[in-house]
Amino acid sequence: METKNLAGLYDLPVMEWDAVHERLERGFEQAPGSGGPDRHTCWLTTINPDGTPHVTGVGVWYHDGAFWFTASRASRKGTNLARDPRCALALAVHEFDLVVEGRADLVTDREEVAATAARAAEGGWPARPDESGEALTAEYSAPSAGPPPWHVYRLVATSATGVGTVEPGGATRWTF
Repeated sequence: METKNLAGLYDLPVMEWDAVHERLERGFEQAPGSGGPDRHTCWLTTINPDGTPHVTGVGVWYHDGAFWFTASRASRKGTNLARDPRCALALAVHEFDLVVEGRADLVTDREEVAATAARAAEGGWPARPDESGEALTAEYSAPSAGPPPWHVYRLVATSATGVGTVEPGGATRWTF
């Protein structure tokens, strides 16, 4: 991993990826109605066919060093990812703002899909594997998600940029 201090001009320290990883592993609340400073929206950017960005809010879980989310294959983000899996994800937690760039791959392994459903249910969304076992279903989802099934994607970061929002602050770019 390559680490670059983006805040050296201000004598701020390099942010440690291990601390960022540990914070992400603790989770970040996205449940409807949780409100306030402890509700965090994640924004996914995919690439439209004409090369322009498409940005949309998504529910995200961080697990096993990767970001996991769902999308209908027929949705704009789903069709964009099928054509070009490169994407970026932005999120903010109390300690830092983070943007990761990488590729999101469709996950069809039934055990991984079931594990994602379990993580979703632990977080308050009663998702479960659909009849195929390769996607999720539930009684409800985000208003813009469209009808099920919702397929699981795993985004592995190739780079990330973090900006510290608490003392001592900092801004760091990591290339993995």
